[in-house]
Amino acid sequence: MEPTATPPVQVEVRRSGRRTRTVTAFREADTIVVVIPQRMSRADERSFVDSMVAKVLAREARTAAPRGDADLRARAADLAARHLAPPAGAPPRPADVRWVTNQQRRWGSCTPATGVIRLSHRLQPMPAWVVDYVLVHELAHLVEPTHSAAFWRLVARYPDADRARGFLEGYLAGQGRPAVDEAEDDDVEEPDGARGA
Repeated sequence: MEPTATPPVQVEVRRSGRRTRTVTAFREADTIVVVIPQRMSRADERSFVDSMVAKVLAREARTAAPRGDADLRARAADLAARHLAPPAGAPPRPADVRWVTNQQRRWGSCTPATGVIRLSHRLQPMPAWVVDYVLVHELAHLVEPTHSAAFWRLVARYPDADRARGFLEGYLAGQGRPAVDEAEDDDVEEPDGARGA
């Protein structure tokens, strides 16, 4: 199988009379916009534009949420090792981690007896740090099945936990839906999968 070609990147260069030394770049829809000083030479422009486009693409690659199940499994293994490994021991290892389309009420679920974690496809367009939070939340259920104080201490090891919870609550509020109290929302499923979806 031949490698797939990277799609070309649309770049727009804007010259600004207000800028004297700084260069900035950002994504605007399908275009990367690079703003440079009005008086910058064409040679410097080419160099700075290439550099800034590379930085934007690198930042997007770092912050993109995992898209496929294999990416999700790799991300879960990394998060478990970084945030949930006990001082002397192995981190929780899920048997499977996958995206599902049948979770409209929950962001994720875990079946501790089988080690299977499922994340709602609704998370896919969200920032990576939000998806990471939901993964850590579900991974913590492999250690502490209930929403106990010990469970929440594990989840709190993820540095963006409060920020991500706020993001998800704001997302639901923006849709006119009440935020679900995670302590009451049972995201732990029975081994036969009878509860939930």
